[in-house]
Amino acid sequence: MVLFNVSRIQTTPFDGQKPGTSGLRKKVKVFVQPHYLENFVQASFNALTEAKVRGATLVVSGDGRYYSEQAIQIITKMAAANGVRRIWVGLNGLLSTPAVSAVIRERVGVDGSKATGAFILTASHNPGGPNEDFGIKYNMENGGPAPEGITNKIYEYTTTIKEYLIAPDLPNVDISTVGVSNFTGPEGPFDVEVFDSASDYIKLMKSIFDFESIRKLLSSPKFTFCYDALHGVAGAYAKRIFVDELGAQESSLLNCVPKEDFGGGHPDPNLTYAKELVARMGLGKSEPQGEPPEFGAAADGDADRNMILGKRFFVTPSDSVAIIAANAVQAIPYFSAGLKGVARSMPTSAALDVVAKHLNLKFFEVPTGWKFFGNLMDAGLCSVCGEESFGTGSDHIREKDGIWAVLAWLSILAYKNKDNQDKLVTVEDIVRQHWATYGRHYYTRYDYENVDAVAAKELMAHLVKLQSSLSEVNKIVKGASSDVSNVVHGDEFEYKDSVDGSVSSHQGIRYLFEDGSRLIFRLSGTGSEGATIRLYIEQYEKDPSKIGRLSHEALAPLVAAALKLSKMEEFTGRSAPTVIT
Repeated sequence: MVLFNVSRIQTTPFDGQKPGTSGLRKKVKVFVQPHYLENFVQASFNALTEAKVRGATLVVSGDGRYYSEQAIQIITKMAAANGVRRIWVGLNGLLSTPAVSAVIRERVGVDGSKATGAFILTASHNPGGPNEDFGIKYNMENGGPAPEGITNKIYEYTTTIKEYLIAPDLPNVDISTVGVSNFTGPEGPFDVEVFDSASDYIKLMKSIFDFESIRKLLSSPKFTFCYDALHGVAGAYAKRIFVDELGAQESSLLNCVPKEDFGGGHPDPNLTYAKELVARMGLGKSEPQGEPPEFGAAADGDADRNMILGKRFFVTPSDSVAIIAANAVQAIPYFSAGLKGVARSMPTSAALDVVAKHLNLKFFEVPTGWKFFGNLMDAGLCSVCGEESFGTGSDHIREKDGIWAVLAWLSILAYKNKDNQDKLVTVEDIVRQHWATYGRHYYTRYDYENVDAVAAKELMAHLVKLQSSLSEVNKIVKGASSDVSNVVHGDEFEYKDSVDGSVSSHQGIRYLFEDGSRLIFRLSGTGSEGATIRLYIEQYEKDPSKIGRLSHEALAPLVAAALKLSKMEEFTGRSAPTVIT
């Protein structure tokens, strides 16, 4: 038994950012400054009740990005000094964000212990490496992100902190080997358990989906499959689930070795950054080598986001969650008793709304941020939910879940092909049939990344001011394109949580059109520097003869109206977005 002592280290407050549910994200060079990470961790311990710290079991793991291993050792030493009883670490420090949620909710230690929270080390879909991004966030005992009340307290403590507790002589723990390390400090025993990163998560997935039906689909000579982990943490699960459990060929896995710099790429599963998968699926600028697979999917760095592709066919995240909801009861055993309700984030297209109305389901429109879905799920009001930013999930955990979404789509494909011996029902077939039934929501998102923060705020203030005169708005819109409908409403989205009564204001600027079209502008908080302006453009089409158009052609008039209305180039100096999804 190794003994350790506790030290109180003097520190000064840092000029951090107010952490949201996505936590604190900065460049690595910021996190490696003296006391920077320590200040945030101590502020987190200070913000929690004593019962959630002293004697508690906490999870500490992440997506394996650069600086993760050092951070795990620092947090472990600080946890010991703050009276935490035990730490659980995924093998090699790897746990996807959804797997952390599952571990908190499902895992029971050999002594009957349960985790009450977690430090997750990730900057999500942002790049990694010595010159790139690092991040940290705290999740609660329900497995979901810390609510605003906690994140506000964490921020307040970071502005006033004077000291932190650490056990400097606690030896570093070998996180490359499964096992338990035992220590003793002033308050008694302290253990660090390194455990298999994938087993708990796989067990949960097998309780949700019919793996045998998916295995049958993957074994069909008519069906081909491809999965790209973008060198993120999803690679720690991909071979175990898709190859070992479901029988896919190992050659169907792309970039499934987790790397601390994500192989030098940008681990964001969209048509811009998932270049290799996009090319293989026949959606690149040049013809692919050989016939594209029937199904492809990608994950982001921490495996909570997903992109779904068919052969030469892109499924928008908005359509994806709507299609999963429409087919869940028939195709996924977990939902066989019915859905409690569905929810989407405000910027996500209204495709899910139409499904909810058709199936007579409870429906909720919430601000961006998974905690809002978590509240609904904890109250038993929501089963399936999603965001347009490639996040989809259900009430099995309290985070979005990229591999879950892939398994959901494979389940739907297996169900649709169950009695079909002649021709494969493809991803494109399923989407087009959905449009024929529910109508099509043409949809796109323009991201303007690393915009000057002052300019971004001025643009948003300009859009708010315009809403005081809809006649002026319509004059500008019609001047850009006569093919668009009239704007009938403009506001800043505000949400009153139906569970806890909290009010979230300034959640995005909306322009709603008479024909159901929408323009939405938001400042995103997921970057590590500058500002990201997100522009969402949506048009609903019920006419079956008009649902087969190319999305960029259908949306061109609304795009022109949005750019003129916002004076995007005038404010930002950008003539084009960084990313279009």
